[in-house]
Amino acid sequence: MKRTKVIDALKCTEYGKQITVKGWVRTHRSSKAVDFIALNDGSTIKNVQIVVDPSKVDEETLKQVTTGSCISVVGTLVESPAQGQASEIQCETLEVLGLCGNDYPMQKKGQSFEVMRKNAHLRLRTNTFGAVMRIRHNMAIAIHKYFHEHGFFYFHTPLITASDCEGAGNMFQVTTKNLYDLKKDEDGKIIYDDDFFGEQTSLTVSGQLEGELGATALGAIYTFGPTFRAENSNTPRHLAEFWMIEPEVAFLDQEELMDLEEDFIKYCVRWALDNCKDDLEFLNKMVDKTLLERLQGVLKEDFVRLPYTQGIEILQEAIKNGKKFEFPCNWGDDLASEHERYLVEEHFKKPVIMTDYPRDIKAFYMKLNEPAGDNGSVGYKGAVAPGPTMQGTDVLFPQIGEIIGGSVREESFDKLMGEIDRRGMETDKLWWYLDTRKYGSCPHAGFGLGFERLILFVTGMQNIRDVIPFPRTPKSADF
Repeated sequence: MKRTKVIDALKCTEYGKQITVKGWVRTHRSSKAVDFIALNDGSTIKNVQIVVDPSKVDEETLKQVTTGSCISVVGTLVESPAQGQASEIQCETLEVLGLCGNDYPMQKKGQSFEVMRKNAHLRLRTNTFGAVMRIRHNMAIAIHKYFHEHGFFYFHTPLITASDCEGAGNMFQVTTKNLYDLKKDEDGKIIYDDDFFGEQTSLTVSGQLEGELGATALGAIYTFGPTFRAENSNTPRHLAEFWMIEPEVAFLDQEELMDLEEDFIKYCVRWALDNCKDDLEFLNKMVDKTLLERLQGVLKEDFVRLPYTQGIEILQEAIKNGKKFEFPCNWGDDLASEHERYLVEEHFKKPVIMTDYPRDIKAFYMKLNEPAGDNGSVGYKGAVAPGPTMQGTDVLFPQIGEIIGGSVREESFDKLMGEIDRRGMETDKLWWYLDTRKYGSCPHAGFGLGFERLILFVTGMQNIRDVIPFPRTPKSADF
């Protein structure tokens, strides 16, 4: 008989129908008269209850039905007299497909997330991680659906690259060379002419630069794939391998970019609320009791649009009034998560799109604003920004801080080269990127959204290592 998924069995009202369900045992309670088995197959947060007459199943077989064991049950679907469930299955035959010993790490309730990280190969079977992974799937569907409906093309950018998009140099090198016998020149620099690609290559930190090429040909593209950062950051907000969503759009200005950022993220939150109800309710009960309220709050109000200069003034005013921050927040500083969260959670109490950052804390490809007085260089009290600003548009979210980093891109070849020269950057690896500014350049803009940070917000989880199946962090590449 064809297997019925638990999610479908729970929805079915054809009482008296014989069905087959298969899955993993959550709990097994025995009594003299009847046994109750809670069975889950991952299709839903909810379990289906199997009611077993011990006289119909071999005693030794029933003893093997322990937490974590895998079983197949053929039985009759009946209306359940118990509260909280519409139906249950009266067992006719039961087969143990996979035994599970008493040393099964996931059988205890209330285990810490740290313990579960050490058992990442098994933690997926728990209620919490099943819920997170189903939501992760739904967010991926929402992303593709949103961009498809808005005329974007899914664009695949390379994972192996010879260029550093961010210019930070925190990249994982890709090589076939024997690391114990490297060829070097007279200055001690490694010679790559015998390497696979004939030059130094690394895993990508971003598909943005290649995405810009797509936008200047197809009009609007998005990438969605893994990216890699070799930052030795052992924090609840950093991963060495994570997924990024990066749309790039031709003929888009700063206001339109902010509209896109807000509309996109609201679409994703709305999709979660509409399609992940059971999982969100479970996480709201067990992980974060303000989760549903916070998600619904994102949809209710417009995001604040806040120039960086104004944001600094608000933070400095807060310090004067006794607010303590660990890190400084003077004009020109790259804001820390604590500053971003203060603006979002305490001052405005809603998401914020921060704009017009100081030139020196942002990437070379961002478009420079006109001299002070235009485009957000002036604070809300009329204070002029002390230095040049760029048309950045970062979205700040409660509990997360920065969730989106975006900007208008500099389309002028001369201005882009001026910024590259000012920063002392080498251009030999970027010749193809600079060609887009020579041949039919156009205004364009885009952003990058860290997928795992979106999942953090939507699930209410507190550590980014708990929203990806197998996290890659410093000194950890297990599983």
